[in-house]
Amino acid sequence: MYATPGKNLETFPNPHPGRDFTVRIRIPEFTCLCPRTGQPDFAELLLEYVPGQACVELKALKLYIWSYRDQGAFHEDVTNRILDDLVAALSPRFLRLTAQFNVRGGLYTTVVAEHRQPGWQSPAAVTLP
Repeated sequence: MYATPGKNLETFPNPHPGRDFTVRIRIPEFTCLCPRTGQPDFAELLLEYVPGQACVELKALKLYIWSYRDQGAFHEDVTNRILDDLVAALSPRFLRLTAQFNVRGGLYTTVVAEHRQPGWQSPAAVTLP
């Protein structure tokens, strides 16, 4: 049985909704197509989020990311589309998506998009001796 790409971002209940904690997911094999040339664009995505009531299910996330493989998209657009879809599915307290695209024509592109729930404040950083 083979998995197929899809846009369904499944979630599961946050096991600790009373606590702020960060989930970091590294996605080293993101691929989409250049909308001008049709050539593949490769990127590493770093997803960081503070869950609200839901967390993203990893297999569903993998299939969602895979669904962009044959889609033409500018780097700025695809990064923000993924962020918007994740925010819609998760309603996180905070979410940051960093997309580091591989070199194309001597240029590297990094796009960072963020969402912050209204009123949410990041906890102060703790510095240990």
